[in-house]
Amino acid sequence: MRVHVVDSHTGGEPTRLVIRGGPPLGAGSVSRQLSAFRAQHDRFRSGIVNEPRGADAIVGGLLCPPASAECQLGVIFFNNVGYLGMCGHGTIGLCATLAQLGQLPLGDVNIETPVGVVSAHLHSLTEVTVKNVASYRHRKDVTVDVPGYGTVTGDIAWGGNWFFFVKGDSPIPLHLRYLDDLTSLTWRIRQALKNTGITGADTAAHGSEIDHIELFGPPESPQAHRRNFVLCPGKSYDRSPCGTGTSAKMACLYADGLLKPGQTFVQESICGSLFHGHVEVFDNRVIPFIRGSAFITAESDLNFNPDDPFCWGIPA
Repeated sequence: MRVHVVDSHTGGEPTRLVIRGGPPLGAGSVSRQLSAFRAQHDRFRSGIVNEPRGADAIVGGLLCPPASAECQLGVIFFNNVGYLGMCGHGTIGLCATLAQLGQLPLGDVNIETPVGVVSAHLHSLTEVTVKNVASYRHRKDVTVDVPGYGTVTGDIAWGGNWFFFVKGDSPIPLHLRYLDDLTSLTWRIRQALKNTGITGADTAAHGSEIDHIELFGPPESPQAHRRNFVLCPGKSYDRSPCGTGTSAKMACLYADGLLKPGQTFVQESICGSLFHGHVEVFDNRVIPFIRGSAFITAESDLNFNPDDPFCWGIPA
């Protein structure tokens, strides 16, 4: 079996878009198709993004037909350990990839995801603004005891995935040379939240586990307001500033009166890449907008040989 994929990066974070060869997921909403993907074809997810073909940082995107009449595309994002409700950098990568392949015109497009409809505006073949799902802070100033580090306080927020935002500046400098220490701290925070039963809102649409942990510090770029480090679900760090994380962060800033509708907020990743964002408020719902750029890095066919003992990847 061969699967045609196109790789890109958004602010340094890789996306692998499945163009042809994906599994049949049946009809219905993208959320329903995700359920079929998870239940019947999870080995396909692993084979696309895990070693020996992939790596921990790769986020996969599977194109699928939308059920919503307002949408032109449907997509399911996944990573080395599971599935994502939404992916901001991945949506930018999806749109830029299809535009650069000549399959998507510049302008506006609506995309159905498992957590709702998002829209995007393609400014050019590489520059995209994503209008995300409504984002909000679920709980403020939540305290958890983290073994080896002591008491940590942060906010729990939704931006298409669940986040825990550690308050104040990171006790560890936000530089790649401290990657192991940053990963250890954020992983222990995630485990502490899980072990003490601290979760996001438990709803049918929004899974309750907090699987993204974020630290903040002063920026290095003169354009940016904050620099971040984001631990993703599979223990890899986000090379980009994180689209859903920036969405959730802006919702918290808005709730605290620190960000006005239309006011620009620039988030800098640990790699130095930037997302420009702002929020608008409609019917008391905070709607984030994230702007970034993506570039194709490779186009290839992945071969799946049933005689290969690692045909479906090495599980993370």
